[in-house]
Amino acid sequence: MKAFHDPGEAAHHPKFFLMRGALRANYEIPARAASLREGLARLGLTPEAVAAPGKAALARLHSQAYLDFLESAAAEWASLPEAGPEVVANIHPTPEMLEQAQLAPTHITARTGIFTADTACPIGPGTWEASLGAAACALAAADVAAGGGDAYALCRPPGHHAYAARAGGHCYINNSALAAQRLRDAGAARVAVLDIDSHHGNGTQGIFWERPDVLTVSLHADPSRYYPWYVGFAGETGGGAGAGFNLNLPQPFGTGDEGWLAALEQGLAALRGFAPDALVVALGFDASEHEPLAALKVTADGFARAGQAIGALRLPTAICQEGGYNCDILGDLLARFLSGFGR
Repeated sequence: MKAFHDPGEAAHHPKFFLMRGALRANYEIPARAASLREGLARLGLTPEAVAAPGKAALARLHSQAYLDFLESAAAEWASLPEAGPEVVANIHPTPEMLEQAQLAPTHITARTGIFTADTACPIGPGTWEASLGAAACALAAADVAAGGGDAYALCRPPGHHAYAARAGGHCYINNSALAAQRLRDAGAARVAVLDIDSHHGNGTQGIFWERPDVLTVSLHADPSRYYPWYVGFAGETGGGAGAGFNLNLPQPFGTGDEGWLAALEQGLAALRGFAPDALVVALGFDASEHEPLAALKVTADGFARAGQAIGALRLPTAICQEGGYNCDILGDLLARFLSGFGR
C-alpha cells in the first residue's frame, strides 16, 4: 500500500474552538498528523509528499468563489482593524436574510458568514496551503486506486464536512469527495464513499446528493445529539437522480464494537449491491472509546475488524483520513485498521 502526506500541514494550527458557549482548545492540531505518521512507521510505510494541485482540480466539486475566499481570507482578515488572529464568522445569514438579499456580499466579514457553516473552521495564515496539501494527498491516493491499487492519504485538515461552497467542522476542502470525483474522471463508472467517522459526512452527502454515480454511505453517532445536528438521519436517501444513492446509519450514543460492526455490515451490503468499480473510505477514529467526546465506544480491535471487513471487498481503495482527536492513540488505531485491511 502507498501512503501520502503533506510535510507542511503543521502550518495550519487552529486555536479558536467554541463548545457549549465556552472557548476551548481546538482538537484539530498538528500532533494528530504526527501520531498518524508514527502509525504508518510501525507498518514500515513511509508516506510520500505530493505537489499541491491547482484550483482547477478542486473546482471539479468546489465553487470558484469559495476557493477564492479560502485563498484570500486570512490576508483580508488581517487587514481589518483590531482583527483577531483567525477568520471566524460573527454572523451567518438566516434563510430570511438570503431570501430578501439583493446584493452579493463583498466584505470579508460577510463572506465569512456565507462560506462557513459554523465557528469550528477558523482560517489562519497556513490554512489554505494545508488544505491544498490535504487535497493533494487524497487525489494521489485516488490515482493509485484508479490504477487498481490501494493507498492511504494522511489528510490534515480533514474534509468530509465541507460542502461545495462552505467550510465547517474543521474541514475546508472535501478530500474524500475529490478522491471519488478523481476516480470517476479516471474512468470508474460507479464509485462508493464509505464514511466511518463518528460524525456524519454531511458535506459529502451534500455534494453527491443528486448523483446516481456515487453511492455515499455514512456510519456515525446519532446527529440529534451530535454534530452536524441537522442532517445525517436515516430518512435522507438522496434527491433527484440521486434518490436511493445515499445511506445514513446513525447509531445510538454508547454503541460499541458489535453494534457498530453490525451497522458497518449494512453499509457493506449496500456497497456490494451498488457494485462500484472503486471505493473511497473516509476514515475517522473519533468513534474510539478513548476520544475526548466519545459518542461511540469502538475499541482498537473493532477498528481492526472494520479494516478486515472493508478490505474483503477487494475493491481498489483510496483511504482518506478524517477525524480522530486523541493523539495518544491515533497511530495505534491507524496501524490496527490498515493491518486488518491488508493487501
